[in-house]
Amino acid sequence: MPKVTGFFAAFVMLVGLSPVWADTTGQITVSGEGSVFTVPDMAVITVGASADADTAKAAMEQTSVTTAAILDQLTEAGVEARDVQTTDLSVMPVWSNRSSSQDRPSIEGYQASNRVTVRVRDLDALGTILDAVLTDGANQLGGLQFVVSEPGPLLDEARVKAVADARARAELFAMAAGVQLGPLLSLSEGGSHMPRPETFGMARMADAEVPIAQGETELRASVTLVYQILSQ
Repeated sequence: MPKVTGFFAAFVMLVGLSPVWADTTGQITVSGEGSVFTVPDMAVITVGASADADTAKAAMEQTSVTTAAILDQLTEAGVEARDVQTTDLSVMPVWSNRSSSQDRPSIEGYQASNRVTVRVRDLDALGTILDAVLTDGANQLGGLQFVVSEPGPLLDEARVKAVADARARAELFAMAAGVQLGPLLSLSEGGSHMPRPETFGMARMADAEVPIAQGETELRASVTLVYQILSQ
């Protein structure tokens, strides 16, 4: 190994004894939330039919007849084809109950199911539509949710509120800690979503057979801000 001498040896010793300077600038990370409440203008429902029969074909045929009647009712109610989509189509065997652990299960028949998801843009007709499809044989109903058809501007309003909320928290923490809030280093969105609607009271829709509570829908946004801290 070559011998280290002269200026290079002195330089190595100097570096080894010198302190290491690091960026010790403090930071503060805060989160904020913002929400906007609005009256929804569209409903999303899931309706369908199921039937049992000795064969898979017979079960599906019975289900198809009922589903066709449901689709006709939706068309008559003014629901456009683009707002109706099949979301589940299945045929499953129906197994016999075993009398003991020694018995082997056998197929007693078949159950077919067909469900469609529907966007209802005319909320005044929602109750009437539900009554009509149930009258025509729909025996599956679920997933009723009120939504906003154009959530973009409302979500932007919620985002502005979330940033203001985070900024206010950062200023509060800085004041409590006796430091000065520096420039914003980063901003990230934690997500935005529309939870299940909040309802108040039961309001019967105009000329409807099924009472529907429309209520309000909340749109939320959250952000995370990182600020530099300046010593006072």
